[in-house]
Amino acid sequence: MEKRIINPWKWQNERSYVQAVEVTKPEGTLYISGQTAIDDIGKSSTSNMKSQLIQAIENLERVIKEAGYECGNIVRLNIYTTSTEELFTCFDIFQNWVSDHGIKQASTVLEVKSLFETLKVELEATVVK
Repeated sequence: MEKRIINPWKWQNERSYVQAVEVTKPEGTLYISGQTAIDDIGKSSTSNMKSQLIQAIENLERVIKEAGYECGNIVRLNIYTTSTEELFTCFDIFQNWVSDHGIKQASTVLEVKSLFETLKVELEATVVK
C-alpha cells in the first residue's frame, strides 16, 4: 500500500488533518462506524466532552486493532459533535493522539443537533493496509 498526502497549503498542519490522501495498491480497506463513548455493556456515557472524546478514541483504537489494522493508516476521520465549542476546549487530546500515531487523514468536523442518547462526540474512520 502506498499513501500520498496532498496539501496545497500549510495552514491545515496546525489543525491536525490534510486536504487529501491518495491510496494506491491497498491490501484492504476498513470502513468503521461512528465510535462513541459507549462502554463494553452498551451504556452511553453521561460524562463531559473531554471524557467522552477519550473513550471514543479508545473505542476507535480497539476496533482498528481487532480488525488487524493500525491507527497510523487512518486516511479519513470525520468528527460529529453536539458542540464544537465544547469539543475545541479539549481538541488538544485529539491532536496529540493524531500526532502520536503519525496519522495524516482527511477530516471533516460537523456540529449536529444530537447524537444517540447522551453522547456528545462520534468518530467515523476509514483505515487502509
